[in-house]
Amino acid sequence: MAYQYAIYEKKGRLAYVTINRPEVMNALHADANRELSEIWTDFRDDPEVWIGILTGAGPRAFSAGNDLKVTAAGGGSISQGNVAPIVGGFGGITNRFDIFKPIIAAVNGVAMGGGLEMAMACDIIVAAENARLALPEPKVGLVAGAGGVHRLPRHVPLKVAMGMMLTGRHISAAEGYRIGLVNEVVPEGEAVAAAERWANEILACAPWSVRASKESALQGLHMSVEDALKERFPLMARMRQSSDMREGPLAFAQKRPPQWKGD
Repeated sequence: MAYQYAIYEKKGRLAYVTINRPEVMNALHADANRELSEIWTDFRDDPEVWIGILTGAGPRAFSAGNDLKVTAAGGGSISQGNVAPIVGGFGGITNRFDIFKPIIAAVNGVAMGGGLEMAMACDIIVAAENARLALPEPKVGLVAGAGGVHRLPRHVPLKVAMGMMLTGRHISAAEGYRIGLVNEVVPEGEAVAAAERWANEILACAPWSVRASKESALQGLHMSVEDALKERFPLMARMRQSSDMREGPLAFAQKRPPQWKGD
């Protein structure tokens, strides 16, 4: 399906989602958010794609976040007028808690405000050396309310998160890696290729095992370890029903690569 503000491609088991507003550093307005929401719903529901890669068009920006010029002119980023709020929140992803397929952010430049919030909503962040990361909302009288003020303190030490959030200061990709916000830093122009490398490593694992791992980890965060171990997470049961649970040990015993079906 063709979109105006995003490019959505499927190649094998991978789905590529590219924010396509490079003229405004891939900042999002309501229509762009709406398109991305539809895309993430399709990704969730398509059994043929197992991993998503999110990036931005052009060499300058992953996403500069909310399109402030549109907001200043009276157009919202998440909703407009009497239109219902966008499913999934900013970028269709920051408030979405129903996707347990892995999503990798290929941060190819600026990731500010909502841009960083989208990246943090992904499971893995690969950043190019030229990337700049920040939650600068207080500098324009706003708050990083699309999950930024909640996710950042969970991703990095609290004092580090507070220092970033209260000042709105920018950090480099290298500093993002140092504080544990970024998984890998790569040369400029290689973020998507690195994300594909991560995706291929994930594809070597059984898909339902991967999804059950993501579900258990994320939904167990608010629990004590004791309570999390007692919890019966739905995808753990789904994993046990998959033929891949038999294929894994069989392939190991036969000394061959497993052939995952994801059934």
